[in-house]
Amino acid sequence: MNQPLSYVHPQAKIANNVVIEPFVTIHKNVEIGEGTWIGSNVTIMEGARIGKNCKIFPGAVISAIPQDLKYNGEDTIAKICDNVTIREFVTINRGTKASFETVIGENTLLMAYAHIAHDCNIGKHCIIANASTLAGHINIDDYAIIGGLSAVHQFCNIGAHVMISGGALIRKDVPPYTKAAREPLSFVGINSIGLRRRGFSSEKINEIQEIYRVIYQKSYNVSQALAIIEAEMPATSERDEIVSFINNSSRGIMKGYSRLNF
Repeated sequence: MNQPLSYVHPQAKIANNVVIEPFVTIHKNVEIGEGTWIGSNVTIMEGARIGKNCKIFPGAVISAIPQDLKYNGEDTIAKICDNVTIREFVTINRGTKASFETVIGENTLLMAYAHIAHDCNIGKHCIIANASTLAGHINIDDYAIIGGLSAVHQFCNIGAHVMISGGALIRKDVPPYTKAAREPLSFVGINSIGLRRRGFSSEKINEIQEIYRVIYQKSYNVSQALAIIEAEMPATSERDEIVSFINNSSRGIMKGYSRLNF
């Protein structure tokens, strides 16, 4: 849709039915898919790859260069997949030569004032709440929810179906299916409500809960807990996902909260 009060670079590739509101700026080397709506005063910079049916609210800045002094002008992108909602004043930086892209997965919601730094990879159906800040090189798996005003340290990994409280300082990896809160960030249980909403059976939730009892409630160190889980618990996709996540954690996982009662 032509909007005379906006600037669209002639080399930008914009689908025919994209709606562009007044005072939008779209730079060259940008691609925007069908059905996307771009609100007033949005800035979309070089390297943006925006999918179908996205909603980008006023003031957002997409695909600005990384806030990384090592960035040297390399050709990188910020990839926004289909059906993503980006609320007011969200900032998303494109990648560096570390991975060459920042990715926001399908059906994700980025609430107002969130910041997504370079080389982050956010999965599908995630929610990043208001004014949360992600440093560079962060991976967030599908269906994770990050509470408002949270800050995530660079190179952290956050597992699938995780629920993290508002105002959290996330310095360690957060394993899948868990809830995290307090300071320092600690395990406070299984995200059972979220899992039920997504169709997990009571038996499956109990299985996940038993795994985390071994990790966080039985006074084992992490290596001992994982050895017991692999030796004594049936192999399932959820068990293997948890074990693999922890084994591959370079920063270590969040601590337990010893006074927690199940």
